[in-house]
Amino acid sequence: MPEENSRRQFLLPVGFALLVQPGSAQTITTDMEGIKAHELKIPVADGEIPAFHAHPAKGKNFPIVIVVQEIFGVHEHIKDLCRRLAKKGYYAIAPALYARQGDPAKVENMQTLMRDIVSKVPDVQVMSDIDATLAFAGKDGGDAKKAAITGFCWGGSIVWLYAAHNPRIKAGAAWYGRVVGQPSPMRAKQPIDIAGLLSVPVLGLYGGKDQGIPIESLDKMREALKAGKSKSEIIVYQEAQHGFNADYRPSYGKTDAENAWAKMLAWFKANGVA
Repeated sequence: MPEENSRRQFLLPVGFALLVQPGSAQTITTDMEGIKAHELKIPVADGEIPAFHAHPAKGKNFPIVIVVQEIFGVHEHIKDLCRRLAKKGYYAIAPALYARQGDPAKVENMQTLMRDIVSKVPDVQVMSDIDATLAFAGKDGGDAKKAAITGFCWGGSIVWLYAAHNPRIKAGAAWYGRVVGQPSPMRAKQPIDIAGLLSVPVLGLYGGKDQGIPIESLDKMREALKAGKSKSEIIVYQEAQHGFNADYRPSYGKTDAENAWAKMLAWFKANGVA
């Protein structure tokens, strides 16, 4: 490995990406009372990547939740989700999984984001970085024996894949991540391809009006899951759109988002992550 790569360091993107407009009337901002939160660096295979984490201000050996970013990166909404989890007693950490490929906050349109950044992020790299994130969290106040993973949009798909990659985690919650698709050099398998191999229970949270994730694909995923032993479930909120938990976007559905968030927390607790 070249010496310069072994010392790579990256910075978290600042603010929201693309057309994201923070500060709308529905945007949630979680206060810092009783928790600690800040950016840090995680040692990975070829250097370091940035991350954001939050955890209770007092105590130790907190159950861990890895928070996998939306397609837009680790922006303020993802950070706030970490703070919300910290309020519930978790060590929540969101690694910047695009750090080597680029900064989504500096991209002006979705086409450029997909072409220049997302399409160049290999799943092998992502799995390795999440492994490193979990190992870091386990040495930094978290309990690696009580670990879960959740993710949104692009990160929702990663949740399914990581649950197959690391059967030692206790549970997963995949928010509106695609489950079917064509193989590519960066992604050899889609969630549906590993569904029958899962032993980790994953809760899928999806919108019935998500134009990018047809209900038929979720039906196929449910069928594929029957071959496994994970007892995974998929819940569809019939009136919800893609991104229904993203309170900074017009797609936000408050009632469905709150219900799904409660179901995720109950899922974690039922599977030993509490």
